[in-house]
Amino acid sequence: MTDTRKTALIVGASRTLGLGLAAEYLRRGWDVIGTVRGSRRTGLHDLAETSDGRLTVESLEMTEPEQISALRDRLGRRTLDLLFVNAAITRGDLPIGEVPTEMFTEVMMVNALSPMRVVESLRPLVAPNGTIGVMSSSQGSIALNTRGGQDLYRASKSALNQLMRCHAARTAEDTRTLLLMDPGWVRTELGGPDAELSVEESIPGVAETIERHRGKPGLHFLDHQGQVVPW
Repeated sequence: MTDTRKTALIVGASRTLGLGLAAEYLRRGWDVIGTVRGSRRTGLHDLAETSDGRLTVESLEMTEPEQISALRDRLGRRTLDLLFVNAAITRGDLPIGEVPTEMFTEVMMVNALSPMRVVESLRPLVAPNGTIGVMSSSQGSIALNTRGGQDLYRASKSALNQLMRCHAARTAEDTRTLLLMDPGWVRTELGGPDAELSVEESIPGVAETIERHRGKPGLHFLDHQGQVVPW
């Protein structure tokens, strides 16, 4: 019998949104590969122990290009139906003129450059009718920014969106679906305790939106309810 289970690679799956997405795709019957940083035990390892072998844990530090290449080599014989990159840090709410150069470089590296390096490097592993998604944010929307604040975080997500747009334009003939996903304001370390949504309320909508757009080539900027987010 041919195994028809789909395979998802969730990059950045050790906790909160990434871990929730890995768990959601397991619930949907997929095989899942999830990445964590370093060798420390995480919630993803706990999830793998209860997955009946359907979840594989890989180590990846996205800011190290050689580790991205090594992961691509290790997965070279796998075909992915979904590649989803989840990465974001913030370093406080400072006006941009007060942001140290080292902080600017770190946030841009983690939130914008590194996810795109993963997309560019691992794209050949994704099936022609597969999906490549990146966790963005409505805070990356220039049109929605009417209050300011979180200057560096907003800028990093806007940069991510623009870089994905560049990738989409450069690969315009590609049949894969490209998604920028806004999970909503979620109670994570990043979102804070006063956020509107729990991970359990956000992630099923994220996964459903991803699946609803399968087979729709081009780049789409969407939220967890499937609504278009203004650029």
